[in-house]
Amino acid sequence: MFDAHPQFLSAEGYTAMNIHEYQAKELMLKYGVATPPGAVAGTAEEAEAVAKSLNTTDLVIKAQIHAGGRGKGTFTNGFKGGVHLCKTAAEAKDLASKMIGQTLVTIQTGEAGKLVSKVLVGQSKEIARELYFAIVLDREAQAPVIIASTRGGMNIEDVAHETPELLLHMRVDPALGLQPYEARKLAEYLDLKGDLLKPACAIFHALYKCFIATDCSLVEINPLVVTKQNEVMALDAKFNFDDNAMFRHPDIMAYRDITEEDPREVEASKFGLSYIGLDGNIACLVNGAGLAMGTMDIIQYAGGRPANFLDVGGGANEQQVTEAFKILVSDKNVKAILVNIFGGIMKCDTIAQGIINAVKAVSLPVPLVVRLEGTNVAAGKKLLQESNLPIIAADDLADAAKKVVAAALGNK
Repeated sequence: MFDAHPQFLSAEGYTAMNIHEYQAKELMLKYGVATPPGAVAGTAEEAEAVAKSLNTTDLVIKAQIHAGGRGKGTFTNGFKGGVHLCKTAAEAKDLASKMIGQTLVTIQTGEAGKLVSKVLVGQSKEIARELYFAIVLDREAQAPVIIASTRGGMNIEDVAHETPELLLHMRVDPALGLQPYEARKLAEYLDLKGDLLKPACAIFHALYKCFIATDCSLVEINPLVVTKQNEVMALDAKFNFDDNAMFRHPDIMAYRDITEEDPREVEASKFGLSYIGLDGNIACLVNGAGLAMGTMDIIQYAGGRPANFLDVGGGANEQQVTEAFKILVSDKNVKAILVNIFGGIMKCDTIAQGIINAVKAVSLPVPLVVRLEGTNVAAGKKLLQESNLPIIAADDLADAAKKVVAAALGNK
């Protein structure tokens, strides 16, 4: 599956919500995208019932997790593969019993794997050709961009690296939307001609309509297939949505599966904090997404490794700062914390008092380095100094990075 490259992300503060494949198929059907019939099952018995209802001997069972590479994955119980073909409802029941409640490890999950709580039971299709189709947001073009390739059903990053000439990029004018001639151009590039032209263009238009209407940041169909029955269908799908727009889509928010998300990110979202966990040991608390990125970079430059991205925003209150500290110290890998605040809307003395109160409330177990700059900075630094708390003050960002890396090294 395609993982959005930074140039395909939207504006500052962007985060994305993922959904399961079965949910993506429900959404596609709503917008008229042709996809094989099927339904989700949470037990082996439900899987058997779904298989019977499909009334076919061509069945496929797919483990539902937020990760790619399921077909080549391995369950911790030794069962191989998160995607299987079968012929009968009894086989579907047996396969589902070996998947549901088990942890699946794939190339994208890491060694910890992900727990499978549901499977998708669907009608399988005899495939004649596998293609690739995606719509992403291109930050540089400031527009949706369609990516298409005749090499579907495989890792698109490998195609981009090894045979970039097999990828078509088409910028879509946001004011006009996908035009009929553009859809025909896509169909021609993918060799979807004759009887395939009309259904292919219908799928392209339906996917673009869905992309815009639901505030997607990514729609990926891999593979888009031509079946041996001469049908064009979306066989597998991945959707990402812009979290900042989800207040407009309570129906899509209902798709959210917090069991698939980092618990720290779930907790941060409750308090309006933008948090993304990383694998380093220096935690960061910053106001502003751009400043947060710069802080992570300078930590890396100073020889450290950031443990997270955390933007408390321009108007954070004391409760948010306190909750942010709680989330940071919940990461057992964290050996030091760097607070980097530029006081504008949030004055430095207000921030300093919030930090003092938060530190008292949380009882930080690791060293804390604070760099303040901006409005009322002198008053803020004075408050920190007179607090008698073990806070390491920094003069500037470079000094802060140097001090927090040293603090982390000394706290092994």
